[in-house]
Amino acid sequence: MARAERELDRLNTPGRRKRSALPRVRVDRDAFGKFAEGFARFMGTARFLAWMTVIIVLWVIWNAPIGPPRPRFDEYPFIFLTLILSLQASYAAPLILLAQNRTEARDRVALDRDRAQAAQSRADMDFLAREIASLRMSVGELATRDYLRSELKSELRSILADIEASEDRVRDSI
Repeated sequence: MARAERELDRLNTPGRRKRSALPRVRVDRDAFGKFAEGFARFMGTARFLAWMTVIIVLWVIWNAPIGPPRPRFDEYPFIFLTLILSLQASYAAPLILLAQNRTEARDRVALDRDRAQAAQSRADMDFLAREIASLRMSVGELATRDYLRSELKSELRSILADIEASEDRVRDSI
């Protein structure tokens, strides 16, 4: 029973890795990703397409069975040219996919940052809207300028009337 449990534990835990006779190559993922992006960017340029077209046209013209006799290294079916183009495509496709994945990851990070910024802006706008609403309510409770003017005028009139009444009493008593 104990032996069976030990066997299960041994199978559930990772074991030691055996050393390889070959040295382990460590590649910086970011540096390789930058290389892939640069390569993909270059392959999408008109310069690359123009040079590729010039090379292929010269290859075909040189190896075509027309014209003066010359050493042809890849005759008519152009099998070597096909091999070279296939090799280039087999290296270009994964590099382009890697560059696309890096671009997608960068876009995802930027999108998350934009979402956070939009949420913060929304929260700020909601706070400001609440503050403006509370200020409007507070202003509604305050006396307006016209109201104060009318109250001051009526108080002034009543004071003037009291002064006139007291002057009349003083004159009458004299």
